[in-house]
Amino acid sequence: MPRWEYLTTPLMIHNTAAILNNWGSEGWELVQVVTGPEGGLVAYLKRQVAGS
Repeated sequence: MPRWEYLTTPLMIHNTAAILNNWGSEGWELVQVVTGPEGGLVAYLKRQVAGS
């Protein structure tokens, strides 16, 4: 059964694609984008743990 690790990161409106492409190049997959508690956007990402 695969194991996952998760990451949350703030997204800046003027640089969203670059931020997501950077994490994607590290193997992270975007799961969801939500409005954070202070009004900005927060991305939730996941990737499979190596060896699982």
